[in-house]
Amino acid sequence: MVGPIAHRLAVDDDHVSTLGIGEGWLFDLDGTLVDTEWRYKREIFDRVGARIGRGFDDRQVKQVWHGLGGRDDVLRAADVDPERFWTVFDEVDDPIARAEATYLYDDAASIADLDAPTGLVTHCPEPITERVLEALNVGDWFDSVVCCSAETGFKPDPAPVETALHDVGGTPGSAVLVGDTLSDVGAARNAGIDAVHVERHGHDRRGQCILGDRRITRLTDL
Repeated sequence: MVGPIAHRLAVDDDHVSTLGIGEGWLFDLDGTLVDTEWRYKREIFDRVGARIGRGFDDRQVKQVWHGLGGRDDVLRAADVDPERFWTVFDEVDDPIARAEATYLYDDAASIADLDAPTGLVTHCPEPITERVLEALNVGDWFDSVVCCSAETGFKPDPAPVETALHDVGGTPGSAVLVGDTLSDVGAARNAGIDAVHVERHGHDRRGQCILGDRRITRLTDL
């Protein structure tokens, strides 16, 4: 249980910082709380590739799906227009099939025990998010669910984070966003709240070191 107290989390072996928590936890969804079976990822990229006339190897699929090295940067390096890619991706990404292929990380259930209002801020479209939360029976974990869109803004834009923060009654300085990508950390900073980066892949695979206010490898470290 986590109450309105100051916790200390080790960022690395020689640096320990104080994290003020009391009024709200915000979480990213995909890559932070859940992942998707490889077969579905491979199938979706094959379908997108068939539509845009461009194939993707396994490495590119993993990089784009998990934001390893920057999703749009990877696409541009492959001579793929990111806007066109994501438009087609959203068209072929089926909510029911996606939900059936999605699973919780084994440490995700620990957030249900957090003793503070909890929100979700995700780039997954609303139909996908609704199906995933329903299939995993975790909708009641969250007091607010914000699905990023052209209307709400996309991380690292602070707007969706600010919306969730308002919903849970949190304020900058006493709320935290936990996510796995640079856009999550950027959104937190732009909204004036602390960012906890959960590193599930390692810096070598990611191709960069994401410097949040804190770094963890498992959600149980919260």
